[in-house]
Amino acid sequence: MSKNKSNSFAKNVLMLMVAQLVIKLLGLVYRLAITNIHGFGDLGNGYYSAGYQVYAVLLVLSSQGIPGAVSKLVSERTALGEYNNAHRVFKISLVVFGAIGLACSLLLYFGADVIAGNIMHVPPVAYVLRVLAPAIFFVCVSAVVRGYFAGLGTMGASSISQSLEQFFNCVLTILFVYATIGRDAYIMAAAGNVSTTLAVLISFSYLIHYYRKYIGEYRMESDDAVKTDRKSNGRMAKLIFWTAIPLTIGSVISVVTAFIDTVTVSNCIQIAFKGILSSKQALEEEAMRATGILSKVDTLTNLPLAVNLSFYSALIPEITSLLTKKDYKQAAEKISMSVTVSMLIIIPCAVGFTVLANPILHLLYPNAPDGALVFQLSAVTMILVAVNHTLQGSLFGLGRMYTPAVALLTGAVVKIVLNLILISNPKIGMYGAPISSFFCQLIAFIIIYVTLKKSITVRMNKRKCIAVPAISGGVMGAVILIAYRLLSGVLGNAVTTLLCILLGAVIYAWMILVLKMFTKDELMDIPMGGKIYAVAHKLGIYKE
Repeated sequence: MSKNKSNSFAKNVLMLMVAQLVIKLLGLVYRLAITNIHGFGDLGNGYYSAGYQVYAVLLVLSSQGIPGAVSKLVSERTALGEYNNAHRVFKISLVVFGAIGLACSLLLYFGADVIAGNIMHVPPVAYVLRVLAPAIFFVCVSAVVRGYFAGLGTMGASSISQSLEQFFNCVLTILFVYATIGRDAYIMAAAGNVSTTLAVLISFSYLIHYYRKYIGEYRMESDDAVKTDRKSNGRMAKLIFWTAIPLTIGSVISVVTAFIDTVTVSNCIQIAFKGILSSKQALEEEAMRATGILSKVDTLTNLPLAVNLSFYSALIPEITSLLTKKDYKQAAEKISMSVTVSMLIIIPCAVGFTVLANPILHLLYPNAPDGALVFQLSAVTMILVAVNHTLQGSLFGLGRMYTPAVALLTGAVVKIVLNLILISNPKIGMYGAPISSFFCQLIAFIIIYVTLKKSITVRMNKRKCIAVPAISGGVMGAVILIAYRLLSGVLGNAVTTLLCILLGAVIYAWMILVLKMFTKDELMDIPMGGKIYAVAHKLGIYKE
């Protein structure tokens, strides 16, 4: 692979990484703000999240497979110089997925009462569902535009539009929830979710502007360069649809795990506490509080996972392009590198969350700090989720479209069974959700990894991929645990927790350099690698 291509991949990954980090940080900001508002707390967070999870399933059904499918098909055609056909993929995708998005929006709006009352058994969630319904159509159309430009090799449209959407979502959510202080928690939750629909509209408007402004730079043939007929368009529509299905199934199952938690917690908590709490309202509120705690933890664990998703998004078009050119060696190297960096990112986060779970929750949610054990259990599962994301992107690029879906479906079935057994037990309750998630992701990993090994020869450097991050994370965890116990009584929780997080980052980075996870050349290839090497050289870590 040329240096230019390598830099292009790194640039796209970095762009997506920064965008995803900004998006999740903004998401964390507004969830922190509204959860700590008087009258909202874990209960309001439960209503907010319960409605959002239903919306998320329909959103994924209608839109999640679109960017990957469109980028894959566009990438294949641009690699062969068929730029006009690439644009035809885009235009047909708009029609196909616009219609699907509209249908899902109508389904959610008119089916809100049935979903909230008959499936979740918490009728007030219907208010949240209705305000979210219009967003699905606009997300679908936006996803087509993002997938098109991703296939053309630029992540600018996706990165900027998603960051813009989350910025407005953050600001408007806080404003709308504050405006409804004093109302019932479910009204406050619905008001907060109105911002999601408005932010999606703003993002959609930006993407239309981006398309009109930059499309001329990517169109290298006129519309008449390739003549097509309705039958040809019909075949293309089928190809797009069938390419999107396996991507969608895999993504749906990922979201369904959260949806499974929402539905099973909502119902099983009420079963578990039926003889303990006297009224139906008290049972519903207990179920929503548990849902709120799980959602609160998900908001935190999704922060490092969002950074890791950069590799998933960038790998699909990159590996597809390499395989179209029959460059199997570089495709294998790309997969190996992505898994290694995923572990490098996710392991210190998992260790830090496990060691500092209770201090972090008290720092971020002073008015609703419950959920430390849920946080610790979820942090362990986070490692498997990150690896699965990267391996899924690799399999999609390799054309093994249905394997991730089958793997995650198998895991989801196990999760449903375990949730029903564990959460219904009042001694376990909501802790059953992260326990079942671990086994769900473990089963999915085994299936995905075995299939990948059969599909392409990927030589993982176990020292770099597992040993160095694990040792570095272990040392970091021990140091920050000791530091917190020594300092918390003197400096207080907030200051000590922040200092421990900074100390952990320094210790982990130091260990990675001391153990020489990267050679000089590898360091020089990563963003800011030259500066990192210069510092390491001055410290005597690198002698050459």
